Amino acid sequence: MRSADPVEAAPAAPAPPDAEPAGQRPWSLYILTALFAAVVVLRGPLTRLFDTPATQTWATVFVSIVIQATPFLALGVVISAAIAVFVPPSFFARALPSRPVLAVPVAGVAGVALPGCECGSVPIAGGLIRRGVAPAAAFAFLLSAPAINPVVLVSTAVAFPGNPEMVLARFVASVVTAVLMGWLWLRVGRADWIRTPPRPDLTGMSRWAAFWSTARHDFVHAGGFLVVGGITAATLNVTVPQHWLTALADNAWLSVLVLAVLAVLLSICSEADAFVAASLTQFSLTARLAFLVVGPMIDVKLFAMQAGTFGRSFALRFGPATFVVAVVVSVLVGSVVL
Repeated sequence: MRSADPVEAAPAAPAPPDAEPAGQRPWSLYILTALFAAVVVLRGPLTRLFDTPATQTWATVFVSIVIQATPFLALGVVISAAIAVFVPPSFFARALPSRPVLAVPVAGVAGVALPGCECGSVPIAGGLIRRGVAPAAAFAFLLSAPAINPVVLVSTAVAFPGNPEMVLARFVASVVTAVLMGWLWLRVGRADWIRTPPRPDLTGMSRWAAFWSTARHDFVHAGGFLVVGGITAATLNVTVPQHWLTALADNAWLSVLVLAVLAVLLSICSEADAFVAASLTQFSLTARLAFLVVGPMIDVKLFAMQAGTFGRSFALRFGPATFVVAVVVSVLVGSVVL
């Protein structure tokens, strides 16, 4: 699908394949080897370092984030690679309205069809843009899919058995936020804010060889940013005092902002965040709704992955805007539904 809007037109064309420069060294392999060697050599000091409660908590949070997200990241890169290799661009021209302003809500609601968490939606959105989907529609899908798919909605219903309206509130607030962000991109977004990473050269490859090459490339690239995000989230989880939350829960407006920021810092998978929100009983339902809406759309690991997939200029603008829109929509929806 090609858009007449200059904001959408430039990134719609697939990026040309970039062959790896001759003589380029596999620095990532060298770094990984050096890290393994350092772990072996420093095994004793590292064991003593992780023998304290704080570091054990840090390690637990980091490992849980990475292990929880990796299967969905793998699913996302497989789907993204399949889109890049097997799906012709004409499919999206038929599946989505030709006008981006109408394609955005269609793509936002279509997120209900992807069973997975936010880590898988990032590479899929990148694959959609490379296949000619308007970026605004791809971003609406990116934001909605982790929050409105059946697995997430069912987990929300199980976590809030006494408040079934939380399922409806989460669905409505997430879809509205995704659509508004897509339309906002149509209005103010610029093509030069998106910088997708170079793709492997697929010239002369069979379809299956191209598929696996693309999937491996995307998994290694996105996985590195997932690890960086996991390290950041674990560090923040350990350093933020929990008693601060209790002191702030009594302020209705401030509690919404507190849980929204907490969702960004904790970086919990969207399929498990409802159980964490349900445990925060000192906070209002509206504040917990903000936690459930913000988390799958922008957290520290997602920010790192979005920066790696679409470029830092994009992430620095899209992330904060998503946070603000998600908080405002959560408050409005919560005041009506909850």
